[in-house]
Amino acid sequence: MNKPLPVIIDCDPGQDDAVALALAFSAPEIFEILGVTTVAGNVPLNLTQRNARLVCEICNRSDVEIYAGCDKPMKRELVTAEYVHGQSGLDGIDIYEPEHPLEKTHAIDFIIETLMAADDNSITLIPTGPLTNIGTAIAKEPTILPKIKEIILMGGAAKEGGNVTPSAEFNIYVDPEAADIVFKCGRPIVVMSLDVTHQVLTSRKRLDRIRAIGTKTAKMMTDLIAFYERYDEEKYHTDGGPLHDPCTIAYVLKPGLFKLKDINVTIETQGELTRGETVADFWNVTGRKPNVQWAYEVDDDGFFDLLNKQLKKI
Repeated sequence: MNKPLPVIIDCDPGQDDAVALALAFSAPEIFEILGVTTVAGNVPLNLTQRNARLVCEICNRSDVEIYAGCDKPMKRELVTAEYVHGQSGLDGIDIYEPEHPLEKTHAIDFIIETLMAADDNSITLIPTGPLTNIGTAIAKEPTILPKIKEIILMGGAAKEGGNVTPSAEFNIYVDPEAADIVFKCGRPIVVMSLDVTHQVLTSRKRLDRIRAIGTKTAKMMTDLIAFYERYDEEKYHTDGGPLHDPCTIAYVLKPGLFKLKDINVTIETQGELTRGETVADFWNVTGRKPNVQWAYEVDDDGFFDLLNKQLKKI
């Protein structure tokens, strides 16, 4: 049997981050979670670190260590998304101060120290929020790069268009400078952009199926999704909203769900109208060397079959 994959999950919970964490927590035989690091994004850092600890308690994972990271982007003021996630970031459930501890080490130091102590090509990073923590760690200690096996991130948009500006997805828009560092880092990168996450819609039928699992965790995940989807349902006129962040975890659990293409992606950091755009050269018109695997299609029914199967284990 293969050993579990050593991972650091970097997130800004957020209801969809919570579902992504639950999905990862459900598979200890697949994921060796070295730590969960949090960043300011969907809501400020004091809430994202609390929310990550809260999800640990919801999912009965007292063994997972939580580290708080950067409270603002590398060069810009923080932009948040309470209009989507609510003031707590996890609106839809009762919020309380969890007993699950916050580690004293700063997330950047944890990331650097963990990677420096690891073998080359051994640790997978899974960022589902703005890339501030990852970009800052690389900028501070570039010798960590050979240790990274792969970066599987949620962010960006091309054919689907942006969700915070006409051309930019939220995570990349919040900290384009950090994204620029990550996309230029030279390590293998898999990108779950809006092009694919907008295919994974939480329809009423799918949500009812999750609720029918009947466990406390499944009910709380259903309540989180039900609150979260209301914004996108109104915006896109769809039955349900997209579950962005869990696509990163689903890709590790069942990569065959996704179709990917090797392409070049550059990050727009200067554009007045296009800040945070992921300039995706899908048809190789620039001749630039591919630097990412870009997910562009997903078996959405298979995704929700997987999510149901895994949530039953918690």
